[in-house]
Amino acid sequence: MASLDAATARGTTKGTRGGTTVESTRSGRGRGTPARRRRRYPEYLLFLAFIAPNFLFVLVFAYWPVIYNGYLSLTDWNMLAPTKDLVGLANYRDLFTDPDFLATLRQTVVFVVGVVVGSMVLGLATALLLNQRLVGRRFVRTMAFAPHVLSGAAIGTLWLFIFDPNYGLIRPLLAPLGLTSPPWMTSSRWALPGLIIVYLWKSTGFIAIVYLAGLQNLPRDLYESAALDGAGSWRLFRKITLPLLSPVTFFLFLTTIISAFQAFDVIALMTEGGPGTSTTTLSWFIYQRAFVASDAGHAAAAAMIMFVLLVAMTALQARFLERRVHYR
Repeated sequence: MASLDAATARGTTKGTRGGTTVESTRSGRGRGTPARRRRRYPEYLLFLAFIAPNFLFVLVFAYWPVIYNGYLSLTDWNMLAPTKDLVGLANYRDLFTDPDFLATLRQTVVFVVGVVVGSMVLGLATALLLNQRLVGRRFVRTMAFAPHVLSGAAIGTLWLFIFDPNYGLIRPLLAPLGLTSPPWMTSSRWALPGLIIVYLWKSTGFIAIVYLAGLQNLPRDLYESAALDGAGSWRLFRKITLPLLSPVTFFLFLTTIISAFQAFDVIALMTEGGPGTSTTTLSWFIYQRAFVASDAGHAAAAAMIMFVLLVAMTALQARFLERRVHYR
């Protein structure tokens, strides 16, 4: 009894493990003790010194604008007055009862779906073609990627010429078929499809190159084994290629949706949201309300709606689509 009390006073416990007496000491040198934490303070300070610049950069240029924009969406401010009047959710109520804004939402959905679905399908088809042993495929790969690196001004100017109903490049292509080139950018019926075509041309090359990188990293032994079992080309594509490309598809799907929602430069150059409001998307609507109408409140509210839509769509994709992603 006396020896047990002495061991307890020294902070020592004994036990048996496999017939061997094991002694452990709980002293100031133990893990997680104040002495050990004091010795690790320099490491903590070094860690904070390294992450502080990046953390401040993200806080100032990413999170703070969103927070401040949320505050502006609750105000009535013309961007010139020294004070901002709080109006609560009135700006959101005005937007959701505004026929022009509801039409803008519909046009944005049509534009995003057209660009995302079209560019994903065309990009994958182009990648499958470029993955074949073709003459001059390196040159074709470069040319396919070139539209992605062009500026919006260059793309808009080029396609304004292509779409010109009198002198554009589409006119001689349609003439042998007995068709005339429609007034692409001056007709409310054709302007939005024309913009979708332009963005398909702009984004398909990037998607194709990313898909191509994924295709070239697929294990060939799976194809050889499936071919020995009698699988045809379509079955190989459906059962092996698509599932193994699912991480690439998931990444491209997310980034293409975000890029389509943020489309602005080509719209500004080619249509300015017209004719009328037929090509006005959320990004152009926000610009018009903020910098043309000087209505910061409604512009900020529209921006918050777009932010919530993007966050919700990203969360839904991560929740449901990622289940179908096969990581090797």
